[in-house]
Amino acid sequence: MKRLEYKQTSQIGHLILNRPDKYNAVDAIMLEELEQFWNDRMYDESVRVILLSGGSSKGFCGGLDLEAFGPKIMQSSPTQAYDYQARMSRLQLAMRRIPQPIIACVHGAAAGLGFSFAMASDVRILAENARFSAAYINIGLGGADMASSYFLPRQIGAGRAYELLLTGDWLSAEQALSLGFASRLVTQDELLPTGQKIAETMISKNPLGLRMTKEAINMSLDAGGLEACLQMEDRNQIMITLANKLAQYDQANG
Repeated sequence: MKRLEYKQTSQIGHLILNRPDKYNAVDAIMLEELEQFWNDRMYDESVRVILLSGGSSKGFCGGLDLEAFGPKIMQSSPTQAYDYQARMSRLQLAMRRIPQPIIACVHGAAAGLGFSFAMASDVRILAENARFSAAYINIGLGGADMASSYFLPRQIGAGRAYELLLTGDWLSAEQALSLGFASRLVTQDELLPTGQKIAETMISKNPLGLRMTKEAINMSLDAGGLEACLQMEDRNQIMITLANKLAQYDQANG
């Protein structure tokens, strides 16, 4: 059985984590499918926004499948174990690198790697029962894993991020909204329709502008200062202006 389900309507894609009997926990097969999916989107101009959801599972994603995948990693050679670690963590990098904004529609629990999937998305919409845990430290590992030490301080501030990463405690949907981690808090029935509505607004915008806005925000998070951010914005605006002029010229001249 495939671990992912993908639907596309017009220019909006919907990626559904599809292991409802395992709380959408990530095993070796899902890892491979996610790697392939994000790689395929890198140059896919047919889709401009992607919704990410947990489908019919009780929660968004329970993290790593410790029963099936955990032992496989532990029984691997040190080099193989490192490769698995690197591959899982690079999923978050792949989500940032693709040009399409990702809207995470989160219901129920998002723990460990599931929390990181939400962090790596560009917009987060939460159902009232959504909750999050950086569970890595709860299973005997370091609390900073799967890009959590990068994303979380930037998204909710260092003070609260320290606490969550060091304790593995749960963050409720209400707390996540108040900290600025999410932009909307809705009922579960409203979750996907809200995501769809935001996606429809996005695809009504200039295609290159949408892509470069995501790129500029991501680059600015890493920028050394204001001047670097301004240079990125200036470059993007001029490129979009020139692209629009070229399109107008092409239309005028057949």
